Amino acid sequence: MSEKLRLVDIINVESAFEDRQTDSAEKPKELDLPEVIGILPIRNAVVFPGTVTPLAVGREKSRKLLEDSKTGDSVIGLVTQKSPNIENPTINDLYKIGTASSILKVVKLPQSTVNVIVHGLIRFRILKVVSTEPYLKVRIEPLTSKTRVTKKLKALMVNVRDAANKVITLSPNVPEEASILLENIETPSALADFLAANLSVSLAEKQQLLEELDAKKRLEKISVALANQLDVLELSHKIQGQVRQAVEKNQREYFLQEQLKAIQSELGQDDKRTEDTKSLKGKIKKAKMPEKVESEALAELDRLSRTHQASPDYGVIRTYLAWVCELPWNIRTADSMDIKKSQRILNKDHYGLGKVKKRVLEFLAVRKLNPAGKSPILCFIGPPGVGKTSLGKSIARAMNRKFVRISLGGIRDEADIRGHRRTYIGALPGRILQELRKCGSKNPVFMLDEMDKIGVDFRGDPASALLEVLDPEQNNTFTDHYLDQPFDLSSVMFIGTANYTEPIPPALMDRMEIIELPGYTENEKLNIAKKYLIPRQLAENGLSKNKLKITDDATGEIIRRYTAEAGVRNLERNIAAICRSVATNIAKGNKRPTTITKTHLHKILGPIKHESELAMRTAVPGVATGLAYTPFGGEILFVESASMPGKGELILTGQIGEVMKESAQAAFSIVKENCKKLGINPSRFSKQDYHIHVPAGAVPKDGPSAGTAIFTSIVSLLTDTPARPEVAMTGEITLKGHVLPIGGLKEKILAAKQAGIKTVILPLRNKKDMVEVPKEAKKGMKFVFVKKADEVLNYALQK
Repeated sequence: MSEKLRLVDIINVESAFEDRQTDSAEKPKELDLPEVIGILPIRNAVVFPGTVTPLAVGREKSRKLLEDSKTGDSVIGLVTQKSPNIENPTINDLYKIGTASSILKVVKLPQSTVNVIVHGLIRFRILKVVSTEPYLKVRIEPLTSKTRVTKKLKALMVNVRDAANKVITLSPNVPEEASILLENIETPSALADFLAANLSVSLAEKQQLLEELDAKKRLEKISVALANQLDVLELSHKIQGQVRQAVEKNQREYFLQEQLKAIQSELGQDDKRTEDTKSLKGKIKKAKMPEKVESEALAELDRLSRTHQASPDYGVIRTYLAWVCELPWNIRTADSMDIKKSQRILNKDHYGLGKVKKRVLEFLAVRKLNPAGKSPILCFIGPPGVGKTSLGKSIARAMNRKFVRISLGGIRDEADIRGHRRTYIGALPGRILQELRKCGSKNPVFMLDEMDKIGVDFRGDPASALLEVLDPEQNNTFTDHYLDQPFDLSSVMFIGTANYTEPIPPALMDRMEIIELPGYTENEKLNIAKKYLIPRQLAENGLSKNKLKITDDATGEIIRRYTAEAGVRNLERNIAAICRSVATNIAKGNKRPTTITKTHLHKILGPIKHESELAMRTAVPGVATGLAYTPFGGEILFVESASMPGKGELILTGQIGEVMKESAQAAFSIVKENCKKLGINPSRFSKQDYHIHVPAGAVPKDGPSAGTAIFTSIVSLLTDTPARPEVAMTGEITLKGHVLPIGGLKEKILAAKQAGIKTVILPLRNKKDMVEVPKEAKKGMKFVFVKKADEVLNYALQK
């Protein structure tokens, strides 16, 4: 039942219902209704016979109907719209059954609005539209309700009346007159209409009650609706009672707590809160934090002691003080100054990587001579699987420091580095201070992994937040937003890792010392497998050296035929697969020792996954072999050129980037400019289109270093001369034919050696970088250094 019972209903409805009381069967008073009446469409309401309802009228047609109708004498039809959103409804937009009503009062308001109070008389059905102007007029048929009053119906009325009284009792905004009026309604139809008008049900359900002529069925539906509403009100009443009890309980507890404090004060005892305050004060003194930070912490502690425990600020201040006390303000581990011991640890944990080990030992040597020196900021750049992360752990072990690692991949919020301000609910410090708190030392080896995968969005730029962290001149006063006090990070040895440098902002790169970790050679991988990977996988799979032996030939075959990577992750996975296969045989009862040779690999690992197709790909003119450097190491790159009748257009495909497209256009221009020198007919450029494609098409490619390969591919096509299959090349070219230096030299040479290349053409200005290429990688290979593009052709094309 609606709590918003209209007072006008209660005042006027009793007299309206008096005319509908009968003794046994309902015999409604005959009303002199005209056959044709004007229709007033209403929305969001249904008017029932016997009820008095106020309506706000704003439509022009509806106002015209009211002007033509006399108050008290005229009868109008009130029909509900099917959709309240229609401004000018037609007969199809209205329900077919409405209520004939008399107008009790009309009140005109400003802004063309009229308030009218109507009295529902009787239901009617629309038979036919008579006219639509100036307002809707229809021919109607009055509908009467004939219901025989039986004992069952009387019992239903009693039940409905009791439920309605309970709803009225539980509804605080319903006047007492409603219950009195309810008791005075005796006929089933009048009772049903009165309750239906005030039920909290949907408009469609009210219309169904209006269209139901059988009073018994109406009362049954109303009984169900009242029961549902009564359940909701009783539950609401119960919840309010529980809330009231909880509030009274809290007030009582507060009063008793205050009394307990007074009693404890008289006895000279401390309560739990006082003990907590003393404990925090002791932790603040014990933390040995800087003087300014300590005074701020004590001020917050004083504020905490004057804040009530029920206040939201109490929890915020308490959590802040806990963080301040638990940070390692003055706790550090002693560095190991034994250079030889540190060198033994680094050599034991990693094979090769001499440049990195040398830099770590230099730092220890400087720290031994100058203990107050600042820690370096290193950044390891290299393909996946070369041991960047494990190297950080090894450095921490060699220096006798704790190791901390956080992954920056996918971080998009600056607050992950600097923390949130304390004004936010659930605020915490950034990851830097969180990890320092966990490790309990202010001078750990702190690894910032995947620095090239930091994201940027509307929440800020985490890379910019790292500028202060990774600057030795600034990080001694690093200020986290949550802590809002400077914390000294100068003792932390930060090590960043990334697969390649391009995504790292230049300002951040400038603050770090870049150390490149290129891919391993085949011999290095073989040694790593023998010394580290095979023993580790034997231990993890419950095997021993006596039960399983993998020959060097088998390991080399895995490296050449089953993996194509700069690192050793896939190599370790394949070794793990061999160990699991042998462990399965042992678990089945085969106790004999197993030796894995090349012949066993096909059965355990399946067919070989990587096979050289170099000679087949370069057997025709127009195909040249280039070298590329990716985040995953070096790769062989084929450049294919083709010609077809056309107008001299250049088509570039293979998902190549803008820089590579410009290299292709530059190479094409060089060929056109030097066509006579190269023995090419100039007319071919105006009569044919040229298509340059770089497989594989699904892999994005970019960079200028494929310039010489594209140039060679075009010349090979136009001169109908195949390129030599054992030759690969790399280098950027200019429009004047100069060959410029490139990066990733070691990775490219390793990729060429693995692919079976015998000769590599390189820019002359890269000759000085050859000292960084391992001797093993250079063994059996010829390196040609060129200054101009035409020199490339002397070595790249077949004679």
